[in-house]
Amino acid sequence: MTSTDLGHKLAPPPVPGGWEEAPPARRIEKPGRPPQLVLAARAHKTPGPDALRDPHRRAQLVHTFLHHELQAAELMAWALLAFPEAPRAFKKGLLRIAGDEIRHMAMYARYMADLGHAYGDYPVRDWFWERVPRSVSPAHFVAVMGMGLEGGNLDHTARFAERFRAIGDEEGARLQEIVCAEEVPHVRFGVRWFRRFTEGLDFEVWRAHLPEPLSPMVMRGSPLNRTDRLRAGLSESFLEELARWAPESRGS
Repeated sequence: MTSTDLGHKLAPPPVPGGWEEAPPARRIEKPGRPPQLVLAARAHKTPGPDALRDPHRRAQLVHTFLHHELQAAELMAWALLAFPEAPRAFKKGLLRIAGDEIRHMAMYARYMADLGHAYGDYPVRDWFWERVPRSVSPAHFVAVMGMGLEGGNLDHTARFAERFRAIGDEEGARLQEIVCAEEVPHVRFGVRWFRRFTEGLDFEVWRAHLPEPLSPMVMRGSPLNRTDRLRAGLSESFLEELARWAPESRGS
C-alpha cells in the first residue's frame, strides 16, 4: 500500500509465510503513489461505443480499469491490517482476492502495451481510497467493496465486453469477460461474509452498511448483470430492490 515504486505496485513480492501474533489495528490513511501516477481532480468522461474505435480512448479506458484493480488490491490489504480481529478465513480470502486483482492489473498493462501505452500515461483518481476506508467493521467493508463496487463491476465488465466486441476488439472483450468471471467469486465472498456478519442478506441492512455518502446508485451498472450477480449469491429480491432504488426512496 505505501510503496511509491511502480514496479512494486505492479508485481509485489510474495505474501509472507506466517501470521503476526496479536497484531494491532492499523488503518492506513492513504496509499503511496509513484511519481508516474498523476492524480486528477475529476474523472475522464467514459467513452461511448463509437469513441472506443479510437485506440487512444480504449487505452485511456483500460488505464482507468487498471487503476481500479490497483486500488482494490491495496484495499484488500488495508482491510487485512484494519481488522486484525476478523476470522483467519476472512483474512485469507482477502489475500486471495488481492492476488486476483494484481493479476488483472498485469493483463490490462499488457493490453495497453499492445496499444502503445503504459500505466501512468493518463491521470488517475483514488476514488475507492477516498471512500472505502470509512468502513468501520468487516461487515461495512464487504458491503461496500465486495457486494458494492465489485458487484457493480459485474455489470460494467459485461457491458464493456459487448462494446469491445462490437468494434472488433476481441482481445479487449476477452479481458472483460475474464475479469467478470473472476469477480463472481469476489462478490460471492462479500455476500457470504456479509451474511455471516449481519445474519442475513437484507437490502436495507446492506444499504445502511455503505459508508456515507455512498448509495446503491453507484453500486450498479446499466443494465444489471443479473445472471452473474445471482451466481455470486445475491437473491432475486435483493436485485429487484437494487434496480429500483432511487434517492427519493430513502427512509421509505
